Amino acid sequence: MKKNYFTAGRSAVAVAALSVAFLTGCEKESFTEDETLALTEESQAMASRGQEFVANEVLVKFKAGVSEEARAAVLARISGKVKEHVLTKTMERLGDREGFLLVHTPMAALDAISKMKGGAEIEFVEPNYIYQHHATSSDPYYTNGSLWGMYGDATSPANQYGSQAGEAWAGGNTGSTSVVVGIIDEGIQYSHPDLNANIWTNPFDPIDGVDNDGNGYVDDTHGWDFDGNDNEVYDGGSRGSLDDHGTHVAGTIGAVNDGSGVVGVNWNVTMISLKFLGRRGGTTANAVKAVDYLTDLKSRHSMNIVASNNSWGGGGFSQALYDAVNRANAGDILFVAAAGNGGSDGVGDDNDVTASFPSNYDLNNVIAVAAITSTGAKSSFSNYGATTVDLGAPGSAINSTTAFNTYSSYSGTSMATPHVTGGVALYAASHPGSTAATIKNAILSSTVPTASLAGKTVTGGRLNVSGF
Repeated sequence: MKKNYFTAGRSAVAVAALSVAFLTGCEKESFTEDETLALTEESQAMASRGQEFVANEVLVKFKAGVSEEARAAVLARISGKVKEHVLTKTMERLGDREGFLLVHTPMAALDAISKMKGGAEIEFVEPNYIYQHHATSSDPYYTNGSLWGMYGDATSPANQYGSQAGEAWAGGNTGSTSVVVGIIDEGIQYSHPDLNANIWTNPFDPIDGVDNDGNGYVDDTHGWDFDGNDNEVYDGGSRGSLDDHGTHVAGTIGAVNDGSGVVGVNWNVTMISLKFLGRRGGTTANAVKAVDYLTDLKSRHSMNIVASNNSWGGGGFSQALYDAVNRANAGDILFVAAAGNGGSDGVGDDNDVTASFPSNYDLNNVIAVAAITSTGAKSSFSNYGATTVDLGAPGSAINSTTAFNTYSSYSGTSMATPHVTGGVALYAASHPGSTAATIKNAILSSTVPTASLAGKTVTGGRLNVSGF
């Protein structure tokens, strides 16, 4: 069932309005005028930072040992009804028997959180944030276009500000299908002629209507659609009406070299589709399940999953998502994340000052990526951060695969991020057995100093995979 989202026109400001309207009714006596004003100001502040969330949902994690009676009493404060108990196989494997609850409440989310937070029974309560992809304008095309993001100094054609992937290919490294990456995003058109050969087919769960591998997902052939809660990760049909963004990301990481269309950083790689972005974005609850899906695959089946690509953002800090990314960290999986495309004005922001999640999570497995243009400038829309954004990569006018069997040019930190994920996979192909820490160090230590990124990123440089 589709959720009622607050999208661009109904963001946290709308939540504030609903909060005030609700407070004039049955719950008026529960909040003072100052408390109501504080909630409204908090909603407005969240809206100004682009932090949207599902209107009447909260995520609640109870402390271990809290009785059912106490839990019921806490939820009764907000007339809360449990929509879903999120307890992934990864959580269970790591000893978490509680998971967290996705709770529907007739109250506005921030009001409900205010009534619950600080309770002795609560480990955390937070909004069910909505995330969006970080891509901007589209310019469709149907022939081989400019792939400056793949060029290097010595390629023909050449562009020193490209990823230098062409030089890695010339050196004999075109990737390996033994290297696996997860694409947490929209879905992927897995039948696209430039992608099909590099899309994962689940060997542990044949299509028979049974959850053969016991991961909670039946016939998850190419991954899972967490937004629609089904095994069909591509919903664009023959018109290509959906899943352009996820398909574009996949093409940059791993479009095949077949003499037509485009080519990815890796000619050979295995990509898993974890669709959690739908028509109206994606939620924290579904993002957590997508991250844990990969961690579970690696832990139970020893798959060589080296990274997830995360070309999305927009929510505030989420303890639930932080914990999932940390579980991936413990599983030796990198989390490559878009730094973000600025606020509502479209001008890049300083993530050191105003955090952008999930790229701002302070975890060892996170690589935060800014975007640059073909002339080496920081893309005007790209966020930056001297201590919070690691490096830049090609992100303006990037041509790649889109649905259905098409090609388009997109711009965004969404486009820069898969260049880096592609670099991670390329390094893993030529350095089998490398840890996440080793791969991250290789990515960051090989960057090329770039004037537009000096003082704007941790490395002050741009992606360079030529030596991989």
